Amino acid sequence: MRSARRYAVNGDVRLAYQLRDRFLVWRPRLVMVQGVGFDAAAWSPVVHLLRRHFRLVLVDNRGVGGSDAASGWYQVATMVADVVAVLDAEHISRAHVLGVSLGGMVAQELAMTRPERVDRLVLVSTTPGWPVTYPMPARTRRLAALAPVLPRRTALRRQVATMVSPQSVAALPQLVDRMSAYLSARRHDPRSGRQQMLAGATYVGGLRQHRIGAPTLVLHGTADTVADPRNASLLAAQIPGAELVLFPGAGHLLFWEQPRRFADVVTAFLRG
Repeated sequence: MRSARRYAVNGDVRLAYQLRDRFLVWRPRLVMVQGVGFDAAAWSPVVHLLRRHFRLVLVDNRGVGGSDAASGWYQVATMVADVVAVLDAEHISRAHVLGVSLGGMVAQELAMTRPERVDRLVLVSTTPGWPVTYPMPARTRRLAALAPVLPRRTALRRQVATMVSPQSVAALPQLVDRMSAYLSARRHDPRSGRQQMLAGATYVGGLRQHRIGAPTLVLHGTADTVADPRNASLLAAQIPGAELVLFPGAGHLLFWEQPRRFADVVTAFLRG
C-alpha cells in the first residue's frame, strides 16, 4: 500500500517524502535518495523487499514528485540540507542512508558533512565527483542533449535504453514497458531536471571521501552507460574500509534489472 505523503521544509522549499512501516520501531531506519528526475516511486521494484527489514524513508528531491521546485541553482550541498530537513521533521537523529546516482552524491556528502546523522551508507551507480571522476560517456551526453527535441514517446524509450543494459532491453521487454510507464506518469519539470543534472555534473567531492567514517557499500553495474563503472573502484578506494560489489551485465538502474539480488546485498550489509 502506498503511504500518504508527508512534508518537511528547507527554506522556501517544501519537500515531500513517504514513510513505510514507521510503527515497527524495532526495525532500523533506511533513508533512500533518488537520482536525476526520479521520485520516490522509482524505488518500487525493491520497496516490498527492503521494507521486510527496515522502516523506509523515501525522499522526493526538490523539483520532482511532490516536492517544490526551487529558483536558482540546485547544488548537492543544498540537497543534503533537504535530506536533513526530512530527518529533523521526523525526529530521526541517525539512520542508514542509500543513494543512487545524484542521490549517491547527496548521500556521500551527507556522510562527510553530517556524519552524526549516518549509520551505514550505500552508494549506488554514482561517482566521487571532481577532480577525480570518469565523466558520463559521450554517447549518453549526446542522447541527453537530443531529448528535448524528440517526440516524448521516443525520448522516453531512449531514456529507458540508457538507464538499463542492452542485455535487459533485449531480454526483458516487460521491464522496458514498466519503466516507460513510470517515466510517462511521473511529474515532468524540464527545468528541475536540468538543474539536478547540473548539480551532479558540477559536484566536487574534493577527495574528501576519506573522511567518511560510516561503514560503506558501493554498488555498480558493469554495463552502466550513465555513470562510468570505473567510478565505483575510485569511490571505494577513497572510503576507508568500503566494500565494492559489482553487478555483471547490469546498467545504471540495476535495482530495476536485478531487484532481488540488490535487496539481498543491501540487506546483508545493513544488518551487519
